[in-house]
Amino acid sequence: MQTPESFSAPSADAPERTELLAPDAGGLARAVDLLRQGRLVAFPTETVYGLGGDARDSLAVARIYAAKGRPRFNPLIAHVSDMEMARGLGVFDARAEALAARFWPGPLTLVLPLAQGSGLSDLVTADLPTVALRMPAHPVARALIAAFGGPLAAPSANPSGRVSPTRAAHVMAGLSGRIAAVIDGGPCAVGVESTILGLFDETELLRPGGIAAEEIEAFTGPLVRPGHGPRPNAPGQLASHYATLAPIRLNASDTRPGEVRLGFGAGAADLNLSPQADLVEAAANLFHLLHEADRIAQGRPIAVAPIPDTGLGRAINDRLRRAAAPR
Repeated sequence: MQTPESFSAPSADAPERTELLAPDAGGLARAVDLLRQGRLVAFPTETVYGLGGDARDSLAVARIYAAKGRPRFNPLIAHVSDMEMARGLGVFDARAEALAARFWPGPLTLVLPLAQGSGLSDLVTADLPTVALRMPAHPVARALIAAFGGPLAAPSANPSGRVSPTRAAHVMAGLSGRIAAVIDGGPCAVGVESTILGLFDETELLRPGGIAAEEIEAFTGPLVRPGHGPRPNAPGQLASHYATLAPIRLNASDTRPGEVRLGFGAGAADLNLSPQADLVEAAANLFHLLHEADRIAQGRPIAVAPIPDTGLGRAINDRLRRAAAPR
């Protein structure tokens, strides 16, 4: 395994032709071939599209950071297809085994002690003694990882800090010419990134996401909600993220002149996350409609209606707060 010091980071400036692949046997075979060359392939998961590279190849992982413009101190999630692969990367105690049995495959990431001899690039873990692991539920993602035969490092397939992609077209708009291929698996069903739990002395909720904290707590008991230090110990902890080009005004009960309104529930809106005020529907629509609102706004402000801060609403509000943060 290469260390971060043993190579020069690749440039993301040299354009390449980005292939759009079908989610069939031929498309998966082509994607596997590209990944084995150390190149990058975006693929669908149930949460958002991930930008995949061989998690054991430091040059491939460096290409992920370069393509996204992602800070090197921000760790990545290693995606696995089965428990055998996962146990080779992280140390699973009884608590981790129980959570994996209950919530995997699915939109849950576990931060565990790094297993000895994992073979993972140090760039995946950002030199931390822990690793973030997820087994996605999307059949294309699972099939791709299994066919590749190893873990894929896969942050969201978008320029760092911008709105996450839930359709292949979003990926192409942000990263075409910077990655080798995109597997078009259609819209992502969940629409927000995975919930992240840190399995430390206590079970910590590091990021709200596609599984509501209440559902996890019904299984584990209360989760600790720590504050974040200056350096992330898991992905998705930067204060400014998911940014649109247009400024965002949150909890807007009205619409001011010139604003584009992103609604929730009944009432007039240019775009509506869920006219029926369904948080599951709103989560699935969030990133796509942020892309659309940004396109319509053309730099004008986006006013977002209030979203209940319960269940999946916590993940939605978390993403909206980061999108609206100063940058």
